Amino acid sequence: MFNSQAPGADDLPSSAQLLKSTIISGMAAVAILVTIVLPSEYAIDPTGIGSALGLTEMGEIKTQLAEEAEMDRQADQNTAQPPATPNIESSATPQQGSSILDRIIRELGISAAYAQAATRQDEMSITLQPGEGAEVKLVMQKGAQANFSWSAPSDARVNYDIHGDGGGENVSYEKGRGVSEHSGVIEAAFAGNHGWFWRNRGSSQVTVSVKVDGAYSEIKRMR
Repeated sequence: MFNSQAPGADDLPSSAQLLKSTIISGMAAVAILVTIVLPSEYAIDPTGIGSALGLTEMGEIKTQLAEEAEMDRQADQNTAQPPATPNIESSATPQQGSSILDRIIRELGISAAYAQAATRQDEMSITLQPGEGAEVKLVMQKGAQANFSWSAPSDARVNYDIHGDGGGENVSYEKGRGVSEHSGVIEAAFAGNHGWFWRNRGSSQVTVSVKVDGAYSEIKRMR
C-alpha cells in the first residue's frame, strides 16, 4: 500500500500569498462584472468595453424584452378580470324639471358621461428611436368615446398597446405588433387616462402621427 507524504511547511502557501490570490480573484471578478455581466444583462456599460464588444446592445434587447413581457403579463391579468357591468341608462320617464337636452339624450340612448364631456380634435406626432417607447393618453369620463387613427412610415415596425388606468382600475383594450398604422374607437370603461403605448421595433427612427376626435378633456404625453 502506498502512503502519500504530507507536504512540508515550506510547500504550503503563506498568508501573504493567500491574501494576494484573494485580492487578484476579487479584482478579476469585479472586472468581469463591469465589462461583461452588466453590459450584456442590464445594458450598463461604464467602461465602454461592452459597446465595443456588442454586449451593450444585447443587454438593451434583454431589458426591452423584459419590459414588454411585464406589460403583457399585466395586460393578461387585466383581461382575465370580469368585464365591468355596462352602464345602462334608465328608460324611465324623466323626472319633472329635467331639461330638454336631458330628454333628448335619453331618447337617443347617449350616455350622460359622453354628453357632458367636451368634444375636441387633436393631432400629435412623436419621433421614436430604435427600441424607444412612448405613451399618449386622453383624459376621459366613463362611457366617453374618441375616434382615432395613427400611422408611421409604411416600412415601420411598431408595437402598440391600447389601455387605460385611473381610480385604481386598469384595462387593456387592444394590442398589436410590427404594424405601421391602426385606427378605431376608444370607449372609456371608467373615468381616467385612456390611450396608447408605442415602441419602435425597427432599426431606424420613425415618426408616429396620431389624430383624435371625440369626448375627452385633455391629450397628454405620459413619457
